[in-house]
Amino acid sequence: QVQLVESGGGLVQAGESLTLSCKPSGTIFSINIMRWYRQAPGRQRELVATIGSGGATNYSDSVKGRFTISRDNAKNTMYLQMNSLKPEDTAVYYCNARRQVLGIWYAYWGQGTQVTVSS
Repeated sequence: QVQLVESGGGLVQAGESLTLSCKPSGTIFSINIMRWYRQAPGRQRELVATIGSGGATNYSDSVKGRFTISRDNAKNTMYLQMNSLKPEDTAVYYCNARRQVLGIWYAYWGQGTQVTVSS
């Protein structure tokens, strides 16, 4: 079973930066949409950022202006550059990739990487 693998999480101080990466453990071809989600204790899973195959991006209001999502289509790798981190950004961050085959969408998930921002 091919899964996504996130990396780059850790413990940082408020105001610092961190970059997350996500790539498949195996080969996944033609990923159409990549997304970053996060889930903090006691909260619902939140969609953080989305990037389409053509590079169009969308961000949640809470991270817009601070986070940047990008992708390397040749390597099917996604990144999340996080600047000016706040304690409320503390969460487990998950990457999600979707691809369409014969009109059917398939989703792939990572195991999550912990981001902790100290005040």
